[in-house]
Amino acid sequence: MFYYLLKYVLLGPLLRLLFRPRIEGLEHIPDEGAAIVAGNHLSFSDHFLMPAMLRRRITFLAKAEYFTGPGLKGRLTAAFFRSAGQIPVDRSGRGAAQAAIEEGLGVLAKDELLGIYPEGTRSHDGRLYKGRVGVAAMALKAGVPVVPCAMVGTFELQPPGRKMPRLGRVTIRFGEPLDFSRFEGMDEDRTALRAVTDEIMYAIMGLSGQEYVDLYAPDAKAAAQARGEGKQGGK
Repeated sequence: MFYYLLKYVLLGPLLRLLFRPRIEGLEHIPDEGAAIVAGNHLSFSDHFLMPAMLRRRITFLAKAEYFTGPGLKGRLTAAFFRSAGQIPVDRSGRGAAQAAIEEGLGVLAKDELLGIYPEGTRSHDGRLYKGRVGVAAMALKAGVPVVPCAMVGTFELQPPGRKMPRLGRVTIRFGEPLDFSRFEGMDEDRTALRAVTDEIMYAIMGLSGQEYVDLYAPDAKAAAQARGEGKQGGK
């Protein structure tokens, strides 16, 4: 109930006012049944902006740190993220990836929409980075389509480190659903998982117009910090 209160009364109208979102390709989101919506991740606002624009409820896998903050602020933040349809995922430890996959499959088993950022973290410079294969594993195990999504403009309005977004307009683009039925039964094949993930990232790139970097985002960020580089503007 609180999810819809946030979406239609509290948070949704505010997001529309701040970002004046232009929505393209909304017809590609299925009206019913399980599907994965896989998008780029440029801003903290992405967590709430895209879900607020969908007719259906969507559940996102979110990093566990959002749910474990200390004190009253931490408890309020955790309650807010849960109410907004976020599931905490511990990204540390050997079983972290499998735990995230199991959480996602649980959502899909209920014929719901699952949202995921294949990059695994926000882009530090606005570019699109190599996707993790968890999205492919879930798509193949569950036998569901993947709808690519691109957020355009959120990096400029609220880049990493900026608490309050600037006023401006963003575009949210949804592409045609990707069917991976040709890979049926190959959810344990690393080559197939990589191929599926790369196809998803290529579709996102086509929607977003971002420069693609064939590195994982944390590795690229660490390398940039080691070179003493600042944030770079993205497309």
